[in-house]
Amino acid sequence: MASVWLASSLWIGLALVASILSIWVAVSIALVEIVVGAIAGNLIGLPLAPWVNFLAGFGAILLTFLAGAEIDPQVVRKHFWASMSIGVISFFAPYLGVLFLAHYAVGWPWPQAQIAGISLSTTSVAVVYAVMVETGFNRTDLGKIILAACFVTDLGTVLALGLVFANYNVWLATFVGFTAVALFLIPKFAPRLFAALGERVSEPQTKFVALVLLFLGGLASVAGSEAVLPAYLVGIALAPTFMKDRELPHRMRIVAFSILTPFYFLKAGSLVDARAVLAGGGLIVVFLAMKLVTKFVGILPVTRWFRFVPREGMYTTLLMSTGLTFGSISALYGLTNNIIDQQQYTILVTTVILSAVVPTLIAQRWFQPTLKVIEEQDDAATLDTEPSVAPASVRGR
Repeated sequence: MASVWLASSLWIGLALVASILSIWVAVSIALVEIVVGAIAGNLIGLPLAPWVNFLAGFGAILLTFLAGAEIDPQVVRKHFWASMSIGVISFFAPYLGVLFLAHYAVGWPWPQAQIAGISLSTTSVAVVYAVMVETGFNRTDLGKIILAACFVTDLGTVLALGLVFANYNVWLATFVGFTAVALFLIPKFAPRLFAALGERVSEPQTKFVALVLLFLGGLASVAGSEAVLPAYLVGIALAPTFMKDRELPHRMRIVAFSILTPFYFLKAGSLVDARAVLAGGGLIVVFLAMKLVTKFVGILPVTRWFRFVPREGMYTTLLMSTGLTFGSISALYGLTNNIIDQQQYTILVTTVILSAVVPTLIAQRWFQPTLKVIEEQDDAATLDTEPSVAPASVRGR
């Protein structure tokens, strides 16, 4: 038992170091935790015990749920075509580019090339949402458009992975059925339940959300899918409720970002094997370049079409070029189902992690749009579901 506490102190200590470094270098905590995890994993080794995997997995589930809950239905309806267009192009452009590169240029068979294309087609909800919350963009039209576009992109990833590799059996039908029922009932039942329970120290609302997420995640795992997949949809279903009660998601974010998500991001970094990276460095660079180039070629013209100002268009394109959660999930799916081997998995996961770090670092350092005072916007947002300050790129559309 003593070793469990010592191991947990190591993980929390690394999370604390990452937090201090993120403040010092003014970079998103998610990215710093990934880098710290990679350094620690290669220098001292991080023990991936079952409890670590559970906390990391639960962190990914809760973070994905909170990202879905930030999607304002009014903003999505208002900017439907912008979000839909960016999201669809964001999936198809890198998927096709990496798919053909892996098959025709690298020589991977079609199933392995499909895993590569799916893994590198994603946009990281976890990274984007973490950046949105830290910078305050989650309370702006621009941030909500980006989050909605992330949903469309990752929905394409989920559908591609499901249609190409899913096991069509009774468990998959059961998972889909329960998820559909939950998405239908939760928006009707949860608001009345939350109002009846009121604010309590025991946080029954948070426990109810956790129950739904863990139950659906369990069904997804039994069906051969991933536990984070239904979390996004449940978050979207509860978004109107969370828009009216800002305190509840705030409390859930405290739990997520202080305890759970550090395990997820540190674990993601620890999976990078320095020796495998050196051995496959050239291919990693090629895959990363293909993902970034296809994202830029596809997304940047769309932002110009919808009259994003250049800085916001570049910021949007860079954030949509990130990848982590669903990308690593897709690669791990290929490995566990013997579609790709360990070396191919390392190449894909390393590329995915680099795609989380490189575009986000560039976006935050050189292309982050300037907003009006965030505190004033937050005050108004507690009274109105529509943000009070709209970025210049989306005003009047």
